[in-house]
Amino acid sequence: MPRITAATVADHRAKQHAALLDAARDILATEGVAALTPAAVGARIGLARSSVYRYFASTADILAQLTEDAFPRWADRLRAAITPTGTPGITPAGSPHGAGSLRDRVRAYGRAALDFVGSPDYALIPALQAIGLSPECRNRVDELHGELVAPLAEVLDEAGYDHCDLRAELAWGVLRAGARRLMPDHPRGRTPMTDAEIIEITLDALDRVLR
Repeated sequence: MPRITAATVADHRAKQHAALLDAARDILATEGVAALTPAAVGARIGLARSSVYRYFASTADILAQLTEDAFPRWADRLRAAITPTGTPGITPAGSPHGAGSLRDRVRAYGRAALDFVGSPDYALIPALQAIGLSPECRNRVDELHGELVAPLAEVLDEAGYDHCDLRAELAWGVLRAGARRLMPDHPRGRTPMTDAEIIEITLDALDRVLR
């Protein structure tokens, strides 16, 4: 039986679960979805496979739990980026510059979204595409994706834009294109570019999408 290392059994299980998620995230980021199994995750932290199955039923279950953990965290980061502390309001549509302007806030949101690419959590995207998700799981992933886009749509609505959901989805498409260019194994095109150049070009394109 695993040694209890927290004040209560519930605390111990929560601590163990967090350690398993960290191990799973690391395996997925460094070795890929093919290496992500309950046994491998348990071995990473010295936990017997029989104990791991108390937390994860399968690789798909691991991915589902990683997604439920990661997407809300990133949604919070995106919301914090687009609504900075102390901003009294935003400049209306058609006046994109100035302190606390829509442009500044959208670009902050864009930078936060592109930061996702450099995080271990980004490995979830190809992993979710690689496995066959059930319709129920696919619907849940779509809901979580909507939580990432929602802060942008809400700010556009606040600024007086029409069709805010569509505009936000189109903007997310621009960010995804930039994110793909930031991947280490993605070709940089005919003219080599630095990460900083890719980020600035992506944010400039984001500006144009939202005009």
